[in-house]
Parts: sequence; C-alpha cells; structure tokens
Amino acid sequence: MLTAAVSRLHPPRCDPGRLCSGPTPGQQAFLLFGFAFLVIGAGGIRPCNLAFGADQFDPRTEDGRKGINSFFNLYYFTFNLAMMISATLIIYVQSNVSWSVGLAIPAVLMFFSCAFFFLGSRTYVKVRPEGSPFSSIAQVLVAAFRKRRLKLPDDHPEESLLDPPHLSSSLISRLSYTNQFRILDKAAIVTPEDEIKPDGYAADPWQLCTLQQVEQVKCIVRIIPVWSTGILYQLAATQQQTYVIFQALQSNRHLGRSNFQIPAASFVVFPMLGMSLWIPIYDRIVAPRLERITKKEGGLTLLQRMGIGLVLSVAVMTTAGVIEERRRSHALRHHRGGAVSPFSSLWLIPPLILLGVSEAFNVISQVEFYYKQFPENMRSIAGSLLFCGFALGGYLSSLMVTVVHRSTGRGQSRNWLAEDLNKGRLDLFYYSIAVLGVLNLVYFAACAKWYRYKA
Repeated sequence: MLTAAVSRLHPPRCDPGRLCSGPTPGQQAFLLFGFAFLVIGAGGIRPCNLAFGADQFDPRTEDGRKGINSFFNLYYFTFNLAMMISATLIIYVQSNVSWSVGLAIPAVLMFFSCAFFFLGSRTYVKVRPEGSPFSSIAQVLVAAFRKRRLKLPDDHPEESLLDPPHLSSSLISRLSYTNQFRILDKAAIVTPEDEIKPDGYAADPWQLCTLQQVEQVKCIVRIIPVWSTGILYQLAATQQQTYVIFQALQSNRHLGRSNFQIPAASFVVFPMLGMSLWIPIYDRIVAPRLERITKKEGGLTLLQRMGIGLVLSVAVMTTAGVIEERRRSHALRHHRGGAVSPFSSLWLIPPLILLGVSEAFNVISQVEFYYKQFPENMRSIAGSLLFCGFALGGYLSSLMVTVVHRSTGRGQSRNWLAEDLNKGRLDLFYYSIAVLGVLNLVYFAACAKWYRYKA
C-alpha cells in the first residue's frame, strides 16, 4: 500500500508513448521487504489457523466431531469467498480507481481481523505444546538405526517394546500398535544396556524411544504417499486455471448479441464459484443424507471423498480437452482474419465449475485428513502439508510446460503450447494431464487400500 501511496516509493508516472524510468534500488528493496513480511505472515497464519480453529471443538463428543467437519467446510468456503472478492472487486478498484485505494482496502480489513482475533483471546481453547515433534521424530529414526541389527519376536512384538504409562495431556490420544514399518519398532526395543527412569521413560531418548513415539512416526510415514497424490492433482488444477485465460482471449466472449465482453481474467473466478456453491449444499444436504445411508460420520470417509475429487479432476481435463478441440476446429473452419474463434467462451465455464466441485471434495478432505490423522502434537505441521503440496504442484506444472515446449516445438513439429492456440494443440496437452490423472488415481487407490486410519 505504501509503495502505491507514497510517491518516493514508486517510479514516476509514465505517459503512453514515452520511455518509462524503472524503480530505484531503494524502491525495489522496500517492495521486496514488504513481500518478505507477507510471506512470513502467511507462513505463520496458514498452517496454524486450521489447527487452532479445530482445537476449539471437543473431538471426544459427537457434537464436537460434527463441528470439526463443518469447520473445515466453512473455512474453505470463506477462503474462496475472500479470493473471489479479491479477484473481482479489489482488482476492479485497483484498475479503475487507484492502486493505493485498492491495496488499502485489504490492509484495513486485515487490521480489523487482527483486532477481532485478539479481542476473543480470553475465550479460546489453547492447547499447550508438549515438546518438539521434530526432535521426537529424529529420536525414533536415530534409535531405530542404532538398533537395526536387533530382531523382533514374531508373536506379539509390542510386548517387548517400551510402553510407559500415558502421562501426556488427555487431548493427546494413545495410539494402538500397528504392524506396519516394523523396522521402526526397533527404536523401542528394551535392551540390558538401556537405562529406565522411575517414571518408566528412557534416560536417553536417542537410544530408546517409547512405543507411542514410534507410532507417531508411523502415522506420518503412512500419510506421505497419500499426500503425494495431491501434488499431481494440483497439476491439473493449475494448468486448467492458467490456460483458460488464453482460451477465453481466443473465443467469443460476448454475452449473446450485446457488446459486453466477459473479461478473460474473470474466468478464474468460476472454480471458486463452483466450490462456494457446492460446499454448503454438501454440508447441509448431501452429507446428512449419506450419513443415514452409509451409517458413517460425514457420509463418506475422507479417502473416499479425496478419491471422488481425483475422479472429477480427470473428468475436468478430459472435458476441457474436448472443448478446446471444438474451439480450435471452429477457429480453423470459420477463419475471419484473426485468432479469435466464433466459439462461445461460455463453454469454458462447465469444466471450471466442475473443477471447483472437485476441489471441494479433494482439497477440503486433504485438510481434514491431515488434521485428524496426524498426532495431536503435530497438527500445525499437518496444516502446512496442503500448502506444501500446492507449491510442489506449481513447480511440477512449470516443469511440465517446459518439457512440452522443448519436446513438441523442435524442428518442423507443432508446439502444443504455441502462443497462438489455434496453431498449437492445447487439447492434447489437456488429454496428457488427464492420463497422468488416471495414473495418479490408480496410485491413490493402492495407497488408500493400504492405509490404516489412526486408532
């Protein structure tokens, strides 16, 4: 906001047709300094606000569990609503009123958000941290490596492992023994050299860990394969929302016979709209009816909902490929001396709406899945997994675009992602992502079948 409002913090105004002067090093440094604060703030808020909000509900009661389920849906609903307002109203103010006003609006809203948050600080449920989860993970890995040559008994191996009385907070559940990743169990094998304190815990946690520590690490290891499927899922979401703008620019964006044209950048709002419409429908209408049919809390398991989202993502990319094929054929058949096709851009909206519904199933389920399946003392880490997946999905998206450019643009071959989409084959690019989505779905099905929910 300050870079736009204070004249000394941005380059001088540039009239059309004249050579513009760039920013000074000091102006660039001030802007980057603001970006650094933005990144630090987002890094502190996004992983923690989900866990903190869900901590306000008691998971030991039926009402508390239902409240947690609704909270995740409501959180993502408001998150998308805010993004829609930002992508429409705020951008309109920045483009047509002034940048300083357009940036001041979110700054003022953030100030009031902070004020309301601190006003309610006395009423919040605050779960105190109990040690560093990273040190506990490291202790299990180190102890398991040190005792890698020891053997576990075939029958009831848990009886030979250190399992002291559960002295932690009642909010941290006691995990049952699982026979997966038994190599990690060796970290809890008691040997004559191990010293046990009177409270039942090891004197050297880097030499001997508890069964609960081992099971917590197992929870994380089980989640990683499921989490990795979200990276490839994000590839489809990123590419669809990126190239739809270029498709819209080369389509007929008029509404009927009017002179009004839908701005090409506005098409990115439709996935948010689809999600915002579907979330309350599912939460208030679909889920209660599914609960009566399946007798399961929420109607469907979290992995089932994630799988539905993956299926829909394949349908999105396949549909988008078919629509792009039709758009391109219309442009080549009805060539009017320009790159714009007479094909209506309204046909681009259905796959975008379907993408929003897909995200409502997959992304929200990921958030809830990580929160519920991570150990209670690692929930802030769980909140960051989704955004790590978003970031890796973005990098994978850039890598795929680079590979397609280099592999299809050589020699006389046609570049699939040509600057003029009518000369490229964006439809084949979409179909390729759909094929990757099918492979990802098969991989997810194997992970889901193998996965064991935290008990």
